[in-house]
Amino acid sequence: MFTLFTSESVSEGHPDKICDAISDNLLDLHLSKDPSARCAIETLVTTNRVIVAGETKSQNLPSQEEIEQTIRNTVRKIGYNQKGFDWQNLNIENYLHTQSEDIALGVDKEGAGDQGIMFGYAKKENLFSDYMPLPIKLAHQILENLSLARHNKEISGILPDAKSQVTVKYCDSKACGISKIVVSTQHFPTLSLPQVREIVKKYIQKSIPEGWMPQDADILINPTGRFVIGGPDGDAGLTGRKIIVDTYGGYAPHGGGAFSGKDATKVDRSAAYMLRYLAKNIVAAGLAKECLLQISYAIGVADPLSLYINTKGTCVVDEQKLLKVIKEMVDLTPAGIIKRLQLNRPIYSSTSSYGHFGRKPLSDGSFSWEKIDLVEDLKNAF
Repeated sequence: MFTLFTSESVSEGHPDKICDAISDNLLDLHLSKDPSARCAIETLVTTNRVIVAGETKSQNLPSQEEIEQTIRNTVRKIGYNQKGFDWQNLNIENYLHTQSEDIALGVDKEGAGDQGIMFGYAKKENLFSDYMPLPIKLAHQILENLSLARHNKEISGILPDAKSQVTVKYCDSKACGISKIVVSTQHFPTLSLPQVREIVKKYIQKSIPEGWMPQDADILINPTGRFVIGGPDGDAGLTGRKIIVDTYGGYAPHGGGAFSGKDATKVDRSAAYMLRYLAKNIVAAGLAKECLLQISYAIGVADPLSLYINTKGTCVVDEQKLLKVIKEMVDLTPAGIIKRLQLNRPIYSSTSSYGHFGRKPLSDGSFSWEKIDLVEDLKNAF
């Protein structure tokens, strides 16, 4: 008996991901000037135009010039200098304004920045040690490797906008093969479909475990036959429209709130990070092979309203005792999460593409929620 599960990823040049990158780079700009800055920054991109809006609060707000330069630098680094979307010639509109006093009232007393539900998840797959579902992990790796090759000039004719999709075969709940792979990538008009296929297939092969490549007929590359018009010139983009790509590829639930552009007082982001941290440490400690956590908050209230766990029958200890241990071990108030994971730093630009989870913690503090430094404490609690 087998099942198939599919996840997709999109590259940093996808219109929605450009928006996530701009929102997160603007968040980093604010935090670099004031670690207590609050931001909820939304971005829209379309043909040669970027519009930013939302609310901010800071003791040292960036200037209009700093905001515009950050936007242009973000687009330049992604690689857009095409006729319909050129980092140098973009029209930029800035509608950022001060955070609502009613929202600030709740956050000022260290309460949650909004109500909502958040999830965290980890699974011990049989091929990787980063505790992520395999379909989303592979979908990200294909596009990240293709992007690195483009930036390093290993390849030419491939442009920034791209999508991938990976279907994994599961036998008795364990990954046992890859059924289908789909990759669509923007390219120069001078490249033929066979040339695009030859380039892309090389980086698919680099991303897939040895012996797991599907048959040629099951690898679909630019299935429409042509993908020349792309990026914001081909489709508008918005911040927060790729929340499933950002998390677990649909393999685990999502609370509904987007991450990019939001500072850590917004529990949509910070609590999702904390629950991933806890779920990953639980699985890494060998207490369960799979762990799903859910938490809920009310705006202006510091303590969570609920905490739920489901280990799909894989837990080797009592789940309710495990919940009690978690609550005693970590502070789940917004202030406690920020302190534990050090989330008031400009560390968010690198999260805006190729997933917020399953990444390696970096020296600048990015992806601190991927550390497994609770393992020994969790083991000792039982």
